Amino acid sequence: MQDGFVKVAAITPKVRVADVTYNVESCLSSIKKAYAEHEARVIVLPELCITGYTCEDLFWQDELLDAAESGLASIALHTFDVDALVLVGLPVRVASKLYNCAAVLYGGEVLGLVPKQNIPMYNEFYEGRHFTAGPEVVTSVDFSIFGEIPFGANQLFSCESLPELVVAAEICEDLWVANPPSVAHAMAGATLICNLSASPAIAGKAEYRRSLVSNQSARLVCGYLYAGSGEGESTTDLVFSGHNLICENGHILADTGCFTDGIAVSEIDVASLVAERRRLSTFFVAPSPEDARHIVTYVALDFEDMTKLTRFVDPRPFVPASDDRRAERCEEVLSIQAHGLATRLAHTGSQRVVVGISGGLDSTLALLVTVRAFDQLGLDRGGIVAVTMPGFGTTDRTYTNAVRLARTLGAELREISITAAVRQHFIDIGHDEANHDVTYENAQARERTQILMDVANQVRGMVIGTGDLSELALGWATYNGDQMSMYGVNASVPKTLVRHLVHYCADSYMQTDEKDAADILYDVLDTPVSPELLPANADGSIDQKTEDLVGPYELHDFFLYHVLRHGSSPHKVFRLACYAFEAGTSGEKYSKGAILAWLKVFYRRFFAQQFKRSAMPDGPKVGSVALSPRGDLRMPSDASSTLWLSNLEALEDDVDC
Repeated sequence: MQDGFVKVAAITPKVRVADVTYNVESCLSSIKKAYAEHEARVIVLPELCITGYTCEDLFWQDELLDAAESGLASIALHTFDVDALVLVGLPVRVASKLYNCAAVLYGGEVLGLVPKQNIPMYNEFYEGRHFTAGPEVVTSVDFSIFGEIPFGANQLFSCESLPELVVAAEICEDLWVANPPSVAHAMAGATLICNLSASPAIAGKAEYRRSLVSNQSARLVCGYLYAGSGEGESTTDLVFSGHNLICENGHILADTGCFTDGIAVSEIDVASLVAERRRLSTFFVAPSPEDARHIVTYVALDFEDMTKLTRFVDPRPFVPASDDRRAERCEEVLSIQAHGLATRLAHTGSQRVVVGISGGLDSTLALLVTVRAFDQLGLDRGGIVAVTMPGFGTTDRTYTNAVRLARTLGAELREISITAAVRQHFIDIGHDEANHDVTYENAQARERTQILMDVANQVRGMVIGTGDLSELALGWATYNGDQMSMYGVNASVPKTLVRHLVHYCADSYMQTDEKDAADILYDVLDTPVSPELLPANADGSIDQKTEDLVGPYELHDFFLYHVLRHGSSPHKVFRLACYAFEAGTSGEKYSKGAILAWLKVFYRRFFAQQFKRSAMPDGPKVGSVALSPRGDLRMPSDASSTLWLSNLEALEDDVDC
């Protein structure tokens, strides 16, 4: 099972200018290395690599052009047993004109010749002296020993065994123009663009190239392979650095840098690209390639063996890895949350809010966001009514942190114990207090919400919700209890990011010499995540730990990201989690058995708890994954999870990750 992955390679072979025999051997060696050692199924080499890009007026010599055609024949012959689509550059004569072409090879045959459409004239290149701009329209030309071959830019190469893999080519300058050919290719259905390039090494150009290639892959929601010329090209006026890139939907998967060994290898997830295009209503793909004036050549690549993953799979997709980017993301998210709340307060004319504080991460973040919103509006922080509501499971540690934080931040603190009211409620409904079941827990959560709503009425304010995205996904909230508020500032913030947001605020307070606030936040970060609805241990420590019951939030956030952001199947989510958490990109942490068990919990809860999300209050969206029933997830509350759980049941005997 491929799960939509295809191994790809971009290579810079060593060349000698006009030494076709040497170049052919070098190209063959690179192709076979990419195929045999890296198992690449799409391999792209640079522009005019069979002759060398810098041949200048030697391109007018039939001796060189004849040798190039023979060289291509040799490459085709010696790659007949290479089960990969290979793109290699050479000059091609058609109707008394010369074209800079990408030859597309498979199984010993030339499937098509794709000419460069945009020929540079007056910059560091002077291709217009030798080459003619290629046509878009595809015709059939008689090419050397190969007979009739499709010639023209509008060509697609589609994989029969992996239909999501549709390959197209453009050449160097084609990418740098205002309307690159790859735009039309993507609109015709191409999911992988291959660029055969030369592009010399000029100061600052490598970074610009990275930006250009990654941005084009993002605009077109595609994979993009870029192979640049390198060692051996003439240095008369220019130097070529052999820069190779592999990008996918805005992300750089592989980057050789400049003046290195010249091979970039990774896996493109074409299934996720197709899913993303399907999700984006503004991404237009023609009903058929013919409607987009493209012709399609089908390729029978063999995908019996599962593509081995080498690309980075982020175990924490909601949290940037680098300190700088994480700090930037935290500031951005906090600003969105605070601005959303400030706008709602201004719209309603509210100058007071009510926040339930427990000393836990979520309520702490909600209070921090509220303080930001009040400061933004120039409101007195005393208008923030922070209510702590100790109950049967409240520990001294969380109670103390809640009280100290409210006072330190300048909010009005109210302490309202729920113990007596809940006990009276147990008497009223005939529930045994010794029975610590769901009624015991939810009665406390609903009592707290009733208090918050009534206090809000008293002060003519709004109740600020504290629940986060991860809790919403799992339904880890009491319906008409902590599930309800008047504005949920954390509604689209995943639990793995909540921790970093609070830490960012703690660091910020420390930098501004507000040490008391920082120390409280650091202690909150060290406190186990718990709803504190069950009595504490004998030593006063927290007994009810959320992750022991519902599973590790870092796993659930990983599942949530891949299920909603990429529409991945349960099998694929499991495979990626195994790779990211067990023996892949983050070291050994969770066994396959543990990952599978918690993934089943995720799907069961995700489907069963939709009714809570259908009634969730307003809240600001901060990322690409959110669960608002009004715009992000429109899902029936009675949808069946049978298909998804059946997919997981088939994995019980193990899956090769």
